[in-house]
Amino acid sequence: MPRCFPWRDALERRFIRWLVAACGVALCLGVRRSAAQGSVSADAPSGSQLYARYCQLCHGADATGYAADHAPSLVSPTFLASADDTFIARGIQLGRPNTAMAAYGRARGGPLDDEQIAKIVAFLRSRGPRAAQLPELKVTGNAARGASVFRRNCQSCHGTAKQPGQAPQLHNREFLAAASPAFLSYAILRGRPPTKMPAFEPRLSSSEVDNVVAWLVSLRQERPAAHQTNPVVPDDLPMVIHPKGGAPDFTLREGRFVSAEQVKRALDAKRRLIIIDARTPSDWIQFHIPGAVPIAYYEAAKLERVPNDGTWVVAYCACPHHASGEVVDALRQRNFPNTAVLDEGILFWRNNGYALEGEDVSTAAPKKKPVQR
Repeated sequence: MPRCFPWRDALERRFIRWLVAACGVALCLGVRRSAAQGSVSADAPSGSQLYARYCQLCHGADATGYAADHAPSLVSPTFLASADDTFIARGIQLGRPNTAMAAYGRARGGPLDDEQIAKIVAFLRSRGPRAAQLPELKVTGNAARGASVFRRNCQSCHGTAKQPGQAPQLHNREFLAAASPAFLSYAILRGRPPTKMPAFEPRLSSSEVDNVVAWLVSLRQERPAAHQTNPVVPDDLPMVIHPKGGAPDFTLREGRFVSAEQVKRALDAKRRLIIIDARTPSDWIQFHIPGAVPIAYYEAAKLERVPNDGTWVVAYCACPHHASGEVVDALRQRNFPNTAVLDEGILFWRNNGYALEGEDVSTAAPKKKPVQR
């Protein structure tokens, strides 16, 4: 059928050509934008890379744990099934105070933001099952009886509030604040295969499990998180303690480890010394040896500030040898002549009442005068 208005055909053809061109420009811009976004994403560390940098030292390359200081498995099927992403993220962010597990969240002075923590959680989640929806569990057990059951069946591995064991410390305030009664019950009943934590379902009655859960819940504190007024670590702290003092006379065990007693004597005698806190800065904020400079085990570049002039350099951590060992190894690779790992670690130092500084010193040990430089 002939067109009554031929000029419309020309107009429609022009419109179609314009629409195709516009779509092409939009598509091109979209591809370029996607490519740019992809390059940014590719440059950002993945969860596995973040895990390798911050977590692998203690929890192992495969996250099965026990590479340092009895750090637990993070990929036990029963753990991943019972721990939701919030629980795991909170553990990374807030840590386990007064243990070797530091707080890695920036709000506490750590190196990781929420997005980075979420990437690590996603990496761990990829290694096992999705979190199950645990039912709400009312606490109906007898706490006093639960304490007795714990002493008979759990204390040999988990230790006490004052004497930690080889298994995770269940008295820890952050753990207790995050662990629900259902989570605790699930862990007791199912265990943590293939670790040494057995399933107690055939060993304990349901009432005994309820009693242990009631006792653990009774240990919760009203203020689980240690307050930090300033979660920022200065970058210009003086390196040398007692710069006018003489050199300490250290005797090293195995050519590597110096005892806490020797380091304390050197400080008391005002010997020239450099002390490096190899833990995450959040731990340094909480408590540290007076005069210690925070250089975490994953911050080797900061060792450039350390003068290589023969001054003794002692590194410490809570492991007590792994993180500090990383720092000492890095210094020795740089040909530092006098380096040592604090043999017993900072927790021994604190528990023996040696001098400390930091925001949590009042609960860590008696506060003493800061080091005079």
